[in-house]
Amino acid sequence: MRWLIDGYNVIRRSPELSSREMISLEAGRQALCDLLSATARASGDAFTVVFDGAGAGGTGSGRPGVNVVFSSARENADRVLIRLARQGGAVVSNDREVRQSVARAGAVVVTADEFLARLGGQKRAPVVPDASLPDANLKDEEEAPRGPRKGNPRRLGKKARAARRALGRLGPGRLP
Repeated sequence: MRWLIDGYNVIRRSPELSSREMISLEAGRQALCDLLSATARASGDAFTVVFDGAGAGGTGSGRPGVNVVFSSARENADRVLIRLARQGGAVVSNDREVRQSVARAGAVVVTADEFLARLGGQKRAPVVPDASLPDANLKDEEEAPRGPRKGNPRRLGKKARAARRALGRLGPGRLP
């Protein structure tokens, strides 16, 4: 499976990775690439990590199984992720705009928290409403009220099942 990772978003959601980033941006990026490379060896999946860059941008190999992409000054990392998601795969990000855009493009969407919990078997942090995530402040979105839902209320939705299947490919761990 092809995984597209919002690099700095994932780094800043993990205490271990963010502590490495406090040393330097390069140390945080290398720690994430090390984690993903170990996962790529175990699962056989390919990982593309997208970081905000400066200047002309570029690509490179972070570690075996991990490709690193730096956005250019004209395009931020979110736009690169959305563009790459149109080619398929699973996208890991907590950014609301990215998650909505890649879902419309047909890609599987996984939050950074779910992804990190699966990789590290770590406990998930309590969910705190965040304005950058969907379903926070729905009154601001001014959505029309929906009618009664149909189907089995105990079954996960189609998108949630797709995300669970994608996470299941990463090996043993606690499913969120």
